Amino acid sequence: MSDSRIGRRSFLKLAALGAGSTMAFGENETFRKATNEEIKNPYEGSKKVRTICSICSAGCGIEAEVKDGVWVRQDMAMYHPISQGSHCSKGIDQIDLTKSKQRIKFPMKKVNGKWERISWEQAVNEIGDKMLQIRKEDGPDSVVFLGSAKFNNEQAYYFRKFAAFWGTNSNDHVARI
Repeated sequence: MSDSRIGRRSFLKLAALGAGSTMAFGENETFRKATNEEIKNPYEGSKKVRTICSICSAGCGIEAEVKDGVWVRQDMAMYHPISQGSHCSKGIDQIDLTKSKQRIKFPMKKVNGKWERISWEQAVNEIGDKMLQIRKEDGPDSVVFLGSAKFNNEQAYYFRKFAAFWGTNSNDHVARI
């Protein structure tokens, strides 16, 4: 069996080679030159707002650029005491949680191989019924409750209580994974 791991230096060399190759082939749909207006005023009328990344509980800083109440861009908070001008791979894309065109904004269910929009009531009822069926057939320890780094203290408390009422101690947190 071959070892498919790659060292950090090798990874950086390959990443640099890939980036250089991409740039060498010129403009395409992904890369284009900014217009003079974009260079001059990319987000005219916007303002910088210092905020905190909500991906986990570390509390890294984000400088959000806001225009007309809409988050349009983000930068790293260079002098933030926690992140000190950097982001993890999840934090750097924090804006995509709200701005991505692929973000799902309502419940979906796959029916005959195609995704269909369903109501919140239907989604909650179907998930609840399925969970009760699993508990009845396989017992309460067949389900693991995985908490979120976005939970505040009270939400974490209620989530843990829900697992206890469910009848299990199988409760963990996403930060351990």
